[in-house]
Amino acid sequence: MEIKIGIQNVGREIVLESAQNADEVATLVSEAISKGSELRLTDDKGRVVIVPANVLGYVEVGAEESRRVGFGAL
Repeated sequence: MEIKIGIQNVGREIVLESAQNADEVATLVSEAISKGSELRLTDDKGRVVIVPANVLGYVEVGAEESRRVGFGAL
């Protein structure tokens, strides 16, 4: 699923593909904000994205995509 993270006072957003579901991501975001710690997310390739919770502008969690079938899946 695609996750977009907006950072305060930064024009670009962080975009990553993650195997985590929407509920897991929402829980991680809520915990990071309530504790004032960092938000740690892992993408599909195993890379870890760490963002301090106090600079989060927004976190957009996309819908889970099923596997694409057909000629567009190349």
